[in-house]
Amino acid sequence: MNHVVSIINQKGGVGKTTSTINLGCAFANLGQKILIIDLDPQGNASTGVGIENNDRDNSIYALLNDRNNLQHYVKTTKIKNLDIICANVELSGFETEVAKDKNRAFILKEILGSLKEKNQYNQILIDCPPSLSLLTVMALVASNSVIVPLQTEFFALEGLTQLLKTINRIKSSLNKSLEVEGIVLTMFDKRNRLCSQVEDEARKFFSEQVYQTMIPRNIRISEAPSHGLPVLVYDKYCAGSIAYEKLALEIIDKQKKFNFAA
Repeated sequence: MNHVVSIINQKGGVGKTTSTINLGCAFANLGQKILIIDLDPQGNASTGVGIENNDRDNSIYALLNDRNNLQHYVKTTKIKNLDIICANVELSGFETEVAKDKNRAFILKEILGSLKEKNQYNQILIDCPPSLSLLTVMALVASNSVIVPLQTEFFALEGLTQLLKTINRIKSSLNKSLEVEGIVLTMFDKRNRLCSQVEDEARKFFSEQVYQTMIPRNIRISEAPSHGLPVLVYDKYCAGSIAYEKLALEIIDKQKKFNFAA
């Protein structure tokens, strides 16, 4: 219960927020109670589940300043079992505001401590910003594990190596229990030879850390956010929805096998 997972990649446009939304929806459809924390100032995870993110008084920015009353900031979505704490552009100034706070890396962890006591959620998914900023560090410190969306493109593996080094630094200094739960290949096009080459390299170097399920390049996945819906709601029978449903089952099986949710 209350297993905290950061969905992270310092590179933008790799399917990070899309994966957060749709995995959250897939887990919820399987009966798990899910909380998404939108920790990206762009607020795309919020609008992606149909929640307006322009209320600065009921956002993750306000919660990080309040550091109490977490339930006040949780919003229910139209999807059963799926809640969210929204983000907006106000969050972009938070790092500067807490620059002198020596314990700033632990702010989110301390806030989530109240949820751990209540066992209210099966999983808490944190949509991290596409940068290795304080917000990302806070997410990693608060998390049990990490899932990395990896776009099947030429420079992806180089960026992944740097990201894993950062995760290991956080683990050694700030969160010794942090683990890389898995790497999910996104925007995969089986007609593209380069995609297959990236897949082969990823599986060669990272072995079982790479999920068997890959997320295809799919127009319905791209369309869904403009309707304020996860693709599993927008078109539950499309290839993208089927892939995320399959990935959710694979992740749950792996969590049980390796006891990530302990």
